[in-house]
Amino acid sequence: MRDKGRIDADESVRRALRGGSLIYGVIPVVEALRARARDIDRILVAEGSEGKRVAEVMQAARDAHIPIVRVPRAELERLTSGAAHQGVVAFASAVRYADAAELLKRLAERIGTDDPPLALVLDQVEDPRNLGAIVRTAECAGAHGIFIPMRRAVGLTDAVAKTAAGALEHLPVARVQNIARLAEELKERGIWAIGTASDGETIYTEWDWTQPSAIFLGSEGEGLRRLVRERCDMLVRIPIYGRTESLNVSVAAGVILYEAVRQRRLAGKVAG
Repeated sequence: MRDKGRIDADESVRRALRGGSLIYGVIPVVEALRARARDIDRILVAEGSEGKRVAEVMQAARDAHIPIVRVPRAELERLTSGAAHQGVVAFASAVRYADAAELLKRLAERIGTDDPPLALVLDQVEDPRNLGAIVRTAECAGAHGIFIPMRRAVGLTDAVAKTAAGALEHLPVARVQNIARLAEELKERGIWAIGTASDGETIYTEWDWTQPSAIFLGSEGEGLRRLVRERCDMLVRIPIYGRTESLNVSVAAGVILYEAVRQRRLAGKVAG
């Protein structure tokens, strides 16, 4: 059986290799954490690296709630092309994240207006091309924001920004520690938490998307996690008539978003 920590490390390295800005070396990483001029997605620390300065990096990361992953030193050598990384590599996002509390507040302020809140919540989406495509489609559909988890999900890497084709400049994306808790916070503010699942009890066209809504979409392979499903107000499904089990997550996002646009347009909630 493979070690869970080893699996997490392998996944972090694979995601890092798909895009993102590298910061390496103890002092550059510590200063980046202190300055907070750039958002840091995760920090990789070489297995066996110890000492006061490495401990300083790890403590600063913990204080900022940034995931730390131990990986073989050879992986850091590969990522930095043999540069003097001193056992520490950080991945900075391509753009700054929105503040989650502020985004929740702005969504709630739209309730009762002619443009009710429409948000996306992505549960462990790991493919940067999928995330970028979702951001692009969401911005085109007039959505008001996206939430992603801090752990076990791709962040706003250069690859995501490239696929989003400029949409990240206009659509806020915020990170949260707990997606299930976010569902409760949305509901507390009067926003429906609508999950997507192949076994959902309601077809997606039957939900009234003119209401304040947050669409919860799961990972490419496993869908929504059990606890997240349980926290949703309702699960909707997109009917599948072929033999493939499900749609790509970015395609599913587009299908549901544009059903929301269709309904809101008929109700006079959007222009066009």
